[in-house]
Amino acid sequence: MLRCRGVIAGIDKRWASSAPVVKRINKVLIANRGEIAIRVMNTARKMGIESVAVFSDADRNSLFVKKADHAYHIGPPAASESYLNVNRIIETALKAGAQGIHPGYGFLSENAAFAEKCAEAGIVFIGPPVQAIRDMGTKSLAKQIMQDAKVPVVEGFHGEDQSDANLKSHSAKIGYPVMLKAVYGGGGKGMRIAWNEEEFDEKLGSARSEAMKSFGNDEMLVEKFVERPRHVEVQVFGDHHGNYVHLWERDCSVQRRHQKIIEEAPAPLISHETRLRLGESAVRAAAAVNYVGAGTVEFILDPRGDFYFMEMNTRLQVEHPVSEAITGTDLVEWQLRVAQGEKLPLNQEQIPLNGHAFECRVYAEDTKNGAFMPTAGKLDYVDFPTFARIDTGVVSGDEVSVHYDPMIAKVVTRISGLPTNISFVRTVLAHPEFIKGNVYTDFIPDHQKELFEQIEKQPEVLIEGAVARALLSLPKAADGPFQSLSFFRSNLQYSHKYKVDDVDVTVKFIDPRHFLVTYGGNSFEVKAADVRHSGNEVSFTLETNGRRWKAVGTQLASSAIVNGIVPLRLQGPPSLHTLPCPESSRKVLVRSGDEVRGGQPLVVMTAMKMEYIIRAPIDCVITAVNCKPGKNVPKNAQLVKFEAVDEKLKVTNT
Repeated sequence: MLRCRGVIAGIDKRWASSAPVVKRINKVLIANRGEIAIRVMNTARKMGIESVAVFSDADRNSLFVKKADHAYHIGPPAASESYLNVNRIIETALKAGAQGIHPGYGFLSENAAFAEKCAEAGIVFIGPPVQAIRDMGTKSLAKQIMQDAKVPVVEGFHGEDQSDANLKSHSAKIGYPVMLKAVYGGGGKGMRIAWNEEEFDEKLGSARSEAMKSFGNDEMLVEKFVERPRHVEVQVFGDHHGNYVHLWERDCSVQRRHQKIIEEAPAPLISHETRLRLGESAVRAAAAVNYVGAGTVEFILDPRGDFYFMEMNTRLQVEHPVSEAITGTDLVEWQLRVAQGEKLPLNQEQIPLNGHAFECRVYAEDTKNGAFMPTAGKLDYVDFPTFARIDTGVVSGDEVSVHYDPMIAKVVTRISGLPTNISFVRTVLAHPEFIKGNVYTDFIPDHQKELFEQIEKQPEVLIEGAVARALLSLPKAADGPFQSLSFFRSNLQYSHKYKVDDVDVTVKFIDPRHFLVTYGGNSFEVKAADVRHSGNEVSFTLETNGRRWKAVGTQLASSAIVNGIVPLRLQGPPSLHTLPCPESSRKVLVRSGDEVRGGQPLVVMTAMKMEYIIRAPIDCVITAVNCKPGKNVPKNAQLVKFEAVDEKLKVTNT
């Protein structure tokens, strides 16, 4: 355990100017929603602390509201009018008699002004001091502080001249590719890679726009982009007595859209010497800003094993459970104890490193063809295994709202009613390079072909779906004593045809537990054992080609959902760009009659906290534009209609 104050000259004076409130907590308000709200409630209940939930109109019937000891309505669905309404949340905390506010992650968790207002109201902010949030929330200042604290940083520019021309000039000096990052950013927002000078302007404009929308500030910094990097982060903790520890590192390299989907601790293929240096550097970073509470120091690790400071997240993170798993700790309990003025429960020598842990994030999104399109709607069916830790905020029948992040749960789930990324995550985990530990931030794009081909062609998925449909179609008599006879058939149709994941699959009955499954010229003789019907659900064990595995199917309105694998939604005609969920169009870049090239941007959209660009798939002529800048667009709306053009036609960019 490191004891340190004043690592950087003058830091104590700045820190003391906004000293946090420290006192006993008997009731805590959780200024967040979903799974993190429930996560905090569970620990608070264990410690004998009452929990207070706040909720918007969209979350009125949510699970976290029902689990809280007390719950208060704070506004309409838009986060800006509810979960980001600082005054309303503080007023609610005072009304409820809460001594502390836990901000969770996202929303107000790294908002220095919110932490300051908590202190002014005499409320404990369960997070770091205001100055630490400000210092680490400004990436340019954070890099300077880290340099002074002898923490390695990536070459780049983080100065006051924010003109596009100056950023472009520095990018040329640093050398492409460069990473453009929002100075006040986080969570992958306001971040773009410019691979060359030609695409710099577009990437900078997109990064600035997303940063302004997410953080209210579009200042940028430029860094040399480390190719094939790993994203490794260290969990740190500090207390009000000047003690600092790290709880080892996590690897978060497997990402899409700069957001993590798989985390593991400890990081694979890292030497013990590197692991110790990472931990020591992270503790120096925490001490440099007089950090208190849970924080994460993020590093880029290059293929040579060298690492560089990337940023510090001044909050608890989504992936904290893997650190808890390998250290046997409860980090939320540590947060609450430290916020009350207690010392850290363990020193550095007492923190174990036991075993290995994975966390997978389950999102409501369509991963087909690598689109990772967020989806919204009703979760018809949700079921969680009992053999793993599950952090979630939903149950069957809940809605995934367009207003908030589409994460459904963490770890392993079986879900139906919406397309999810479960099949994709399973495929990533089974990839031979992932198994070897050869992970880095470009893992998904570098292995895109085999990752998405495997998802679309997994025979197990097609067999499970088709057999489930067949078993669910059997009459009740099919469970009688005669069904064990191979020659017996109780008025069964000889064969059925189903569509599973957009593939036509035929199931021929040999007997009610023995099938021939055929699709695309492939045939599998399949046996089903241990078949159990319960309402509209059937569980069974499949056997084919010497392999056995268990599956569960649920009968919905018109199809069977098996182990969370949902038939992908059909897209519109080739001449249409349609939306899978309600979104907002930020920019419309074309007009009817424009001739555009394949890959040219058409519309810039924002949905469920993310901004992305819809591009022309081919050289085409725009025949209709059905959206306007700044306007909401409903689910399945047609945005742009176009017609293909002859390859010889001269096309003009607009």
